[in-house]
Amino acid sequence: MRSTVSASAQAESRNRLPVVLVHGIWNTAAIFNPLKRYLESVGWTVYTFSMTPNNGDAPIELLAEQVSTFVQGAIAPQQSFHLIGFSMGGLISRYYVQRLGGLGRIKTFITISTPHRGTLLALSSRRPGIRQMRPGSRFLTELNRDIDCLRGCSFYTLWTPFDLLILPPWSSIVGLGKTQRLCIASHNQMIRDTKGLAAIDSVLSA
Repeated sequence: MRSTVSASAQAESRNRLPVVLVHGIWNTAAIFNPLKRYLESVGWTVYTFSMTPNNGDAPIELLAEQVSTFVQGAIAPQQSFHLIGFSMGGLISRYYVQRLGGLGRIKTFITISTPHRGTLLALSSRRPGIRQMRPGSRFLTELNRDIDCLRGCSFYTLWTPFDLLILPPWSSIVGLGKTQRLCIASHNQMIRDTKGLAAIDSVLSA
C-alpha cells in the first residue's frame, strides 16, 4: 500500500537540511540501510557513502578527507547539513568538523556509540586507525584538546551502557553538548532499534 503524505509534511520535508551518515570500522554504507529508510520515511534527505579501507589500515585523518571530498561533491557549497557519525565514524566526523572546515557547514552533529575517550578493544590491534582509538592515544589527546569548538554547532552524543565494543561504554561521553543514554542491547542496534531511530529523528527535528 502506498503511503500518503500531507501537503504540510511535504513542505516541511522541503525545508529540512540534508543528512550525511558516516560509518565506522569494518562497515560500509549498507550498515545504515535501516536508519536511512527510517529517516527518509519521515521526510529527511539522506546521503551515505563507503570509505576505504574500512579495516583500520588507514589513519582516521585519511578517512576524514574522504568525508570532506564526498560532502563537496554531494552538497552545494552554500548548503548547511546535519552530520551523523556512528562508532569510529564519529571520530572521523569530528576530525572533518574540527580540522577540515566542517564546523562552518554543519547545523547538527550527532555521534552514536563513538569512542571519544577510546576503547580498550583497540589495545589488541596494530592497525594504525585502530591504534588511534586506544585510550590516551596521541590522536584522541590532540582531538579532545580543542573539543570546545564543537560548541559552534548543535552537538549530541547518543550511547548505550550495554555497548561491548566501546569499553568502557561511558567512553562515548565527552561532557559537551547534549548526551542521551539509550537502553539498547548492543552497539550496532543503536542505529537499528526503534528507540535509537526515534531518538535520532528527534534530535534532527529539535
